[in-house]
This record gives sequence, C-alpha cells and structure tokens, in this order.
Amino acid sequence: MPKILEGFKNFILRGNAVDLAVGVVIGAAFNSVVQAIVKDLLTPIITLNFDKFNYTDLFNNLFSFLLVAAAVYFFVVLPMNALLARTTKPKAVTAKKCPECLSEIPVDAKRCAHCAQIVVK
Repeated sequence: MPKILEGFKNFILRGNAVDLAVGVVIGAAFNSVVQAIVKDLLTPIITLNFDKFNYTDLFNNLFSFLLVAAAVYFFVVLPMNALLARTTKPKAVTAKKCPECLSEIPVDAKRCAHCAQIVVK
C-alpha cells in the first residue's frame, strides 16, 4: 500500500476524525430541532399568539433528526467499530492474581513474590 494511503488509513482509524465528523453531523441536525422549538413553540408563547403553534414543523424536525442520527449510527458508527475491533490486536495477558494474597504476579511466575505461595499455572 502506498505511504499516502497508509497514512490516511491510520488517520481515519484513529477514531478522532470519525468522532468529530459524527459530532458535526449530529450537531447540525440538532440545530434544526432547537430552531423549530424556538420558532414553533417559544415565539408564540412570548408573543401571546397561541393560535400560531406549528406542531407539524416541530415533529418534522424531530423525525428528521432521528433519521439522521439512525443513519449515522448504522452507516458510520457500527461499521467503524467493527473495523476497529477487527484491526486492533488484543492485549497479551502479562499478569495474574495470586490465589493467596490476591496481588498481581507475572504469568510465568511459580511462586508469589509477596507471600511466597506456590502458584499453579
């Protein structure tokens, strides 16, 4: 793989770029919900013009926000999490607990350094 593409892959798989992109998209979608709440609910209350409530516009914005959030989750977050789980290596176990004193000892140890208890693998 060319060095440029390798660097881009590392940049994307770091997760920061994806988190930022998801935050921007969700923030933009949520912005329309907040504007609809102000325009359709709060403004008629402030102006004492209760016959101007526009519930349909508010519900439309809420529904579109939920659709955007679901699309981002299913088409960006889930595949990215699966890709990261597939590419990251599990950490090797380097320590275990002593059965007697419950202190951590190396995996290959035959005796606990803290209490001298013989440890069976």
